[in-house]
Amino acid sequence: MSSPAAPLSPRNVSDSITTMTEYVLPTHANALGNVFGGQILAWIDLCAAICAQRHAGRLAVTAEFDDVSFEAPIKVGQVVLLRARVTAAFRTSVEILVDVEGEDAPSGKRWRCARAFVTFVAMQEVEGALRPAPVPPLACETEEDRTLASAANDRRNERLARRKRAL
Repeated sequence: MSSPAAPLSPRNVSDSITTMTEYVLPTHANALGNVFGGQILAWIDLCAAICAQRHAGRLAVTAEFDDVSFEAPIKVGQVVLLRARVTAAFRTSVEILVDVEGEDAPSGKRWRCARAFVTFVAMQEVEGALRPAPVPPLACETEEDRTLASAANDRRNERLARRKRAL
């Protein structure tokens, strides 16, 4: 019988903050020249995955998108800026907040375009199969970190209740 694993050391929010920059091409846009919502979601998923894996220190997979909002369009030729941060760490999962801004590069003007909370589950190989793996606790460094972590617990409770109702 193996002994229990040693507790994982907490990781700071700032240790896994992830930023991405994308240039909007015609292939990313609809007939009006606005970025497809699905393209924004794909970029959010990538940025959040990197953030989750940095925090977990291992592979992490998307489990759920939550509270996605699209607030303003981004056009072909403009820039998309994404910023992801861990808001909470649970036993085997982390919640990631991704904020998306648009930028007109020549003028430097920026605007908020989208926001999403994404839950990832850390994975490890056990006897040839991928299984959920423990993640390090989150060390909140600022009051904003603590506020986001508290709200993340509320969102998690709602997700679990929703899942229970669906069964």
